[in-house]
Amino acid sequence: MPDIDFYQPDNYEPSASLGFTIKRVLNSLTRAIDDRMAVHGITDAQWKPLIHLRNGNARTAAELARHGCIDTGAVTRLLDRLESKGLIARVRSTEDRRVVNLELTDEGHRLADLIPGVLCDVINGHLAGFSRDEHALLMGLLHRMLDNGLRMSGDPLAADDEEVA
Repeated sequence: MPDIDFYQPDNYEPSASLGFTIKRVLNSLTRAIDDRMAVHGITDAQWKPLIHLRNGNARTAAELARHGCIDTGAVTRLLDRLESKGLIARVRSTEDRRVVNLELTDEGHRLADLIPGVLCDVINGHLAGFSRDEHALLMGLLHRMLDNGLRMSGDPLAADDEEVA
């Protein structure tokens, strides 16, 4: 039971809720990233596998599905689009012929190397006017909220694969 009830059912207004505000911020970040990535011919959904492959966080479609919290069918379609753009290649594992590893092509590497700069520009733009202390406070508060949510769910791994811009 929370110490303070910030919201009450009898006067709850969704558009004034914390969740709605967080969702609006996330939507704003996503739109800005999409706008910046469009110049490079990729969407918000398409840059994520590229950065995971670049950073070594995933090597297969199943690992990308786990990181992106989407089903393997959706990942397969996404990878088909990235492959048709010449950004990734599917390479059968030499250790286990059932496994298909994913690799960035030269163009995929070039594009993936641009992604961190785009993300930093967009996030820094959204943080314009914040001091370093305010940024640290905001991050601490959001992590505390996340920890509370994990405790409520009883699953300490529930947010490990959340995608944050």
